[in-house]
Amino acid sequence: MIVRTRELVEEGSLGRLTTVTALWQLQKPDSYFDIPWRREPGAGMLLTNLIHDLDLLRHLCGEVAEVQALTGNGVRGFANEDSAAVLLRFANGALGTLTGSDAVAAPWSWELDSGENPVYPRQDDQSCYLLAGTRGALSIPQLARWHYAEPGAGWHQPLLCSQESCVPGEALALQLRHFVRVARGEVAPLVSAADAGNTLALLEAIQRAAASGRTCAPELLSIQ
Repeated sequence: MIVRTRELVEEGSLGRLTTVTALWQLQKPDSYFDIPWRREPGAGMLLTNLIHDLDLLRHLCGEVAEVQALTGNGVRGFANEDSAAVLLRFANGALGTLTGSDAVAAPWSWELDSGENPVYPRQDDQSCYLLAGTRGALSIPQLARWHYAEPGAGWHQPLLCSQESCVPGEALALQLRHFVRVARGEVAPLVSAADAGNTLALLEAIQRAAASGRTCAPELLSIQ
């Protein structure tokens, strides 16, 4: 799904990417927090969960130039966040939002919507990412692409919906096979250490923004 989404973005099917909406909203059971470290500072959903969504947004939409953020712990009162709202300005000019909570009865998250991990019941009619551009929009994981029949059309004309296809496969198994091939020296890793580091830099910028109330820029790595 992500491979096909990136292809659509890069080939210009959506036009100029303008807005990005990402959701990670579900409910962790109380038993999840029986493990003490999960209640401690730094172990909130930003680092343990939303970092994966931020990683995918960077992969699909490019680097993030600056962020603003709010976090809250009002539901459980632990020393880490149970909700977050993040504003992102991408380097290409697109604006994005990432809204998350692990304390809500809701179906909007990659885990529940994508069906990649069988331990989570799938909500396949719900979206967790919406990418919108000047020529079209895409809902993920459905890969439903919305567009007008003619260039220059607007809100008085009906939108068309095209169902994009992707090669089916178990993502976790594909990742493991790739890891084995990397370990054997057969292929280069799809993700570099620098790329992973820049996702961490983005997360740290969000944490600084939430703590300070200011706009913050990620301190990107320049490792070659």
